[in-house]
Amino acid sequence: MGTTADMLAAIRKQIDAEAEPLTAVRTRLALVRKVAIGYEGARRTYASGSLAVHTMNHPVTDGDSGLVLDRRCYPQLGPEGGGEHPQEVVDDLCKFLGPLVREEYPKARVCTSKRGPKFYFGSPINGQDPTVDMVVALTRREGNGLWIPNLNKNTWEPSDPEGHVTLLNSGTASHRAIRRKIIRLAKAWNKQFDKPGVSSFMLSVWAYEFVEPGMGVADGLRTLFVKAAARLKAHQATPDPAEVSANLKPLLPAENVQRRLQKAGDALEEALLADGDEDSVAAALGRVFWKYVDNPKTNQLAAAVQLLSGRSAVPTTALGVAGPAVLIPPTRSYGDVS
Repeated sequence: MGTTADMLAAIRKQIDAEAEPLTAVRTRLALVRKVAIGYEGARRTYASGSLAVHTMNHPVTDGDSGLVLDRRCYPQLGPEGGGEHPQEVVDDLCKFLGPLVREEYPKARVCTSKRGPKFYFGSPINGQDPTVDMVVALTRREGNGLWIPNLNKNTWEPSDPEGHVTLLNSGTASHRAIRRKIIRLAKAWNKQFDKPGVSSFMLSVWAYEFVEPGMGVADGLRTLFVKAAARLKAHQATPDPAEVSANLKPLLPAENVQRRLQKAGDALEEALLADGDEDSVAAALGRVFWKYVDNPKTNQLAAAVQLLSGRSAVPTTALGVAGPAVLIPPTRSYGDVS
C-alpha cells in the first residue's frame, strides 16, 4: 500500500469498535427481537442500521431493529387502514417489552425515540452502554417498504430499512469490504465537527452510489467527498436508493456541507499526489482527520513556540527557517523583569 492508504488504515484502527461492547449490543439486540416477536400481532423482526451493515465505529452506541405488525390484527393502524396514529401502539409495546427485558437486565428502562421503543440497559462495558432502538412498522399495501412512525408528528412515513440493509450489503466481497471501510472513515470525519453536517445514513448512500468496484480506500473516499460536494453545489437531490422514502437532506445548510466536503476532497487529492512523502501526506490528511492524524507542520510550529518561550536565544535553523543562521532573542511578557 502507499503512504496515504497506510495512514488511512491507521485511522481505521483508531475508530475500530471494541469487541466487548460490540458483542454486548448484538446480544441486547437479539434479546429485544426475541421478546418482541411475542407481542400480539407481531409478524417478524429485523435488524438495521450500522450494526447490520458492518459500519459501526467506536464508541458502540446503539443497535437498530424493527418489529413488523400483522395488519390483520391492527386494521385501524396507518394511512392504509383506519388512519390510526402510532403513539398508542408504541406505548403499549413499551409496556409489554419493559418487564421482559428487565428479566435479563434488571436496570433496563424503556422510553421512546422518534420511531418506537428505545431501551437503556444500565450495564456499561468499557465505558460504553449501547442502547437498542426498535421501529414499529406496518407493511404497505401499495408499493415497497414499510410504514414507520414519526412520533414527533404522530404520523406514519414510508421507508424501507430492510431494503437499505440489502443494498448496502450487496456486491462482491471485496467491493463490500472497501465500501464499509470508506463509510467508517467518512463517518469518523463527519463526527469530528461540533455539528455534523449529514447523517451517517446519507454518507452510506453516497458511498453506495459513488464508490465503484476496483477503487481503493483512499481513492474511493476522495471520490465520495468530491462527488457529494458537486451534487450539493449543483442543488441536486440525493434520492432514497430503495425508492420508498423522501429524498435525503443534510443536517446543516447545503452550502456549509458542500464546503466541508470539497475541502476534504481537495486534501485527499493532495495526499494522493504526494503519496510517498510521509510528511506531506500527514499534513494533507491532518486537515481531514485532525483528531486522528498529527500534522507535522502544526507540530513544528508548536515546537517553535516552545523554543521561543525559553530564556535563551534560539537559532533560526531550529525553527525551520531557511537562510543564514540568526539568533532570535526570547520573547518577554509585559512586566517581566530580568
